[in-house]
Amino acid sequence: MARRPGIFGPSSGWPAQDMIAFSAEFDEALVLAAYTEGVFPMPLHESGFGQMGWWSPLSRGVLPLDALRVTRSLRKSARHYTTTVDAAFADVLDRCADPRRPFGWIDADIRRVYTALHRAGYAHSVETWNADGRLVGGLYGISLGGMFAGESMFHDAELGRDASKVALVALVDALSDEHADDRIIDVQWQTDHLASLGVIEVEREEYLGLLAELLTVPSPVWTRGRRPDA
Repeated sequence: MARRPGIFGPSSGWPAQDMIAFSAEFDEALVLAAYTEGVFPMPLHESGFGQMGWWSPLSRGVLPLDALRVTRSLRKSARHYTTTVDAAFADVLDRCADPRRPFGWIDADIRRVYTALHRAGYAHSVETWNADGRLVGGLYGISLGGMFAGESMFHDAELGRDASKVALVALVDALSDEHADDRIIDVQWQTDHLASLGVIEVEREEYLGLLAELLTVPSPVWTRGRRPDA
């Protein structure tokens, strides 16, 4: 998918802040177009500015595949889990949207649109299962060319220690094909936790230049797995 300039105007005219626009409109076509412009949606709950905020961080968190840091303890922990791809997208989305989670932002509109994008082959999930076949961690995001835009991840605090990290390792494995050197995982914002896993920050304009190249990379092959509890 080629980059389509102009949907949000030239980046030189964007405000010097992470949120660059807001809208009442929100559908699958707009979301895909936004990602090709380096923009992603996040609702503005009770803000009065409209239904959806559109964000392009001044400092973007990205993870080159070869930069992932997998500690010895994480490798040991991973042996206790099974991972799958696209075996339980709706369940992962539900767990990420759990209203009990702090700073929750996934609303009904996000669920509707990203579920449709999953059906269309753009949104994908990675699931982590424990030995009893219970879903204890996972993540989901959008795949376009050489860019995987991670949207959210979760782990079960009681049953899934390191389960979200294990899902990230599985995602890197899924993306590690002959084009692995040309792929990145976009995590939106760097946190201390993500930095410990190898995530770095790049400035907005650098990211947009990188994105133009990423969108020319062939998309990975996504092979749907089977739930261990099926």
